[in-house]
Amino acid sequence: MAHTETHAGISAPRPNSVAIIVAALRKWQRSVARRKALADLTPDQLRDIGYPRDDIGHPQVNRPVLEIKAGLMTKLMSMR
Repeated sequence: MAHTETHAGISAPRPNSVAIIVAALRKWQRSVARRKALADLTPDQLRDIGYPRDDIGHPQVNRPVLEIKAGLMTKLMSMR
C-alpha cells in the first residue's frame, strides 16, 4: 500500500529568517531610542554635536539655508 503525506503549506521559520527578523527589530529599537534622545536635546546641544535640528523631524525648522561668502554682494553688484 502506498504511503501519502499531506502538507499544510506552512513551514517553520528557518534560522536565517529568524536572525533577519531579530536584526530588523534591534535596528528599529535603536532608531527609536536615538530619536527620543535627540528630541530631548536643545538646539545648542544639537549644534554642538553637529546634528541639524531639521533632521529630527521638526517641521517649523525645515527651511532652506543660504550660505553667502564674504564679498559676494560686492561682486554681484559690480556685475550689474
